[in-house]
Order: sequence, then structure tokens, then C-alpha cells
Amino acid sequence: MKTRTALTLSILLAGMVFAPPGYAKRRGGGDADEHRRKALEFVDQKQFDKAIEEFNKEVEAAPDNPEGYRDRGTAYRGAGRVAAAAGDGPASAARFNSSVTDFTKMIELSPKSAVGYLERAQTELAQIQYDAALNDLNKALELKGEDALAYKFRGFAYIGLSQWDKAVADFTASIQKDPNDPQNYDRRAWANRNLKNLPAAIEDYSLILQKDPNSEDALVKRGATYAGMLEYDKAIADYQAALKLKPDDYDTVQRMQYAQSQLAAKNAPPATPTPTPGGSFLTPTKIFFALIILVLIAAIVRFMTRGKPDQTSSTRIR
Repeated sequence: MKTRTALTLSILLAGMVFAPPGYAKRRGGGDADEHRRKALEFVDQKQFDKAIEEFNKEVEAAPDNPEGYRDRGTAYRGAGRVAAAAGDGPASAARFNSSVTDFTKMIELSPKSAVGYLERAQTELAQIQYDAALNDLNKALELKGEDALAYKFRGFAYIGLSQWDKAVADFTASIQKDPNDPQNYDRRAWANRNLKNLPAAIEDYSLILQKDPNSEDALVKRGATYAGMLEYDKAIADYQAALKLKPDDYDTVQRMQYAQSQLAAKNAPPATPTPTPGGSFLTPTKIFFALIILVLIAAIVRFMTRGKPDQTSSTRIR
């Protein structure tokens, strides 16, 4: 079976999980379904602009069907991410804005569905509009109730806003609903690291590695967390395991070298103190002050004896 891209899965899952009853009958059928089928093939090939052209025809064939706007909005978001990765900021912004416009239209046509809010929030996250995403995700949870994806994406928004404790709570809620998504553990670990709760972060990275022992990313991150706890031997073990999977990762090599140097310094025997030579009594400073004192004494003696008669002259025979 051919594996679809994450974008296609997002479209299909949203349709299956969130679409209210009656959507399939309201698709428009005929031309709309054919254009959608062709568009999804282009999505599989990551040819988002061609997919958008077909989704345009889907929308034209069934302009009152909210699913068509969801499909096209998701394709616009994919095109925006591709443009952003290529460094084309204006093109990326334009496509993200078109994505938001389509999801807004979807919400207008189906205001009781959580799908539009959830999808629009994902685009707002890509635009780094965390407050807007947070509002939409709150609405999605209000409409949908306990939903793993909504909690997960709201956790992303809280991370963007540096609200680490709320992020931990949302990723925990998402894990309870979907314990098999490694991204929830990874992001919860990041939030816990920012809360200085390093043992909890270690636990999450370890859970990822239980499911996927060859996760090079989790090994490096757990190693960095161990280093933050000054457990350099464990950090080195994780870095070594990561380098077996990705030997040319210069960043990991540097991290391991740092941990090795810190461990060596930690385990080094205490240095023997260098004996401090005894201080000489006649230092230049002491000699200087001694001379000053002698000069003062001589001056005082001279002052005290000035004008007194010479004792030897009084007995001299004249």
C-alpha cells in the first residue's frame, strides 16, 4: 500500500474523525470528487501548486462544501512550508494567508465543526501566531471535547508562548489520548527541561527510546539532559550510541568531547598545593620604611641638640 504524505493523512484523518454527518453527500460528487482525487495525487508528489489548481476546481464544482476549503487550505499550508524551507519568505507568507482564508471560509460554512479551528490553528502555528492559534485550539476543544491533536497543538502554542507548565499539562493530556505519538513525549521533555525538571525530561526521552531504540535525536537530547544534570558518564554513553547511528554529526561529536572533558576534570585527583615560600624578613618595602625611620630619628636628634654648649670646650685651658 502506498504511503501518503503527512499532508494527505491530515486531510483524510480530518475528514474521517471530525466531519459531521452528511458531509459525504454534500461533496457535490462528479467533477468535485474527480478533481479532489487528482489533487491528492499531486499532494503525494509534493506538487502543491498543481494540487491547489485541482482543489480550485473542486471548490468551483461545490462552492458550499466546507470540505473543499479544508482540502485547499491544507494544500496552501503545505506549499507555504515548502516556500519557507526554500527561504522564500513572501511566497510562504502569501500561501499561509491563503490557507487561513480557506479555513476561515470553512468555519463560516460549518461553525459547529472543530475541524476548521484545528486546521486554521496549525497554519497559525506555522506563522508563529501563537495567541491566534491558542484561541482557535480552545474553540476546537470546546466543540470537540477531549481530543489528542487539539491538546498537542495547543501544547505547541504554549511552548511558543514560553508557558512551560501549561505545555506539559497539554502534552500529558494528549499522551493519555494517544500514547503512541513520540512527538508528545519529545515536546513535553523540552517543556520540562525549561522548567528545570530534568529527571522528567529523561523519563520522556527514555520512553521514546523504548519504542524506538534507534532514535538518534532522542539519544542526543537525553545525553544533553544528562550533561545538564552533571551525569557526564551517562551523557557520553548516549552520545556514543547516537554517533553509531549518525557518525558524521559534528554537533554530537562536540557535545561528547565536552562531556568527556568535564568528566575527566570531575574525576581528576585533587592537585597537590604548591608550597608557598616563606616570606623574607628584609623585603624592599621593609627596608624602605626602616630607612625612613632612621632619617626621622637622625633629624629629631639633630633638632634636640642644636644650640647646646659644647661640653669639651668648657674645660679647655685658655
